[in-house]
Amino acid sequence: MESQLIVMLTQNDITVEDADEVFDSCKDLPVRFWGFKNVGISKNDTRALVETMKANGKVTFLEVVTYTEESCLENAKLAIECGFDYLTGTRFYPSVAELLKGTPVKYFPFVGDVDGSPVLLRGTTREILDECKRLEAAGVHGLDLVAYRYVDGDPVDLAKKVVASATTDVIMAGSISSAERLAIVNEINPFAFTMGSALFDKFFVPDGDFRRNLEKVVDLMDAL
Repeated sequence: MESQLIVMLTQNDITVEDADEVFDSCKDLPVRFWGFKNVGISKNDTRALVETMKANGKVTFLEVVTYTEESCLENAKLAIECGFDYLTGTRFYPSVAELLKGTPVKYFPFVGDVDGSPVLLRGTTREILDECKRLEAAGVHGLDLVAYRYVDGDPVDLAKKVVASATTDVIMAGSISSAERLAIVNEINPFAFTMGSALFDKFFVPDGDFRRNLEKVVDLMDAL
């Protein structure tokens, strides 16, 4: 499987309380991309967890699931201060793009009409595709698509069209929770996809812990 797995230390769009312990239990596994949300964790703990991840050779992602410009700017500053590699989620704001310009942080905002927690995606396929082009023209590094949270149409059809037409990288985020959906993601072939709740909720190994579920996902990906 060519798409990269981003392991999110989050459940129901909230960073888990023992995120540092969960990461420590899995840091030896062959997964480079790790992240968590801006909700459920303090600034000091965020900084410490990012430092630990980077010390272990990981690429780090902050996914923001709050939507005001003020909140997005605040979290963009947090991403810079804490040394995240990617800022994903949020709505697109020119002020955020300007703030991140010249920094190492890559900006992957949500596309479409997003709100709520867990986040939902609304809009017609045409509207979402048009927004993808608008965001790419505005200079974002990539796009964050919550395909399986799409409530106004076919998630798979939407994801295929977004990835096929994109001129930047696309992350598929949310609700990739089965071997069948992993195979679909493999067919669509985005740059990366996130997985968090499915691991904590033991969707792949019902009697296993987080590590065992992640090991199973890695095995499934290797087989694709």
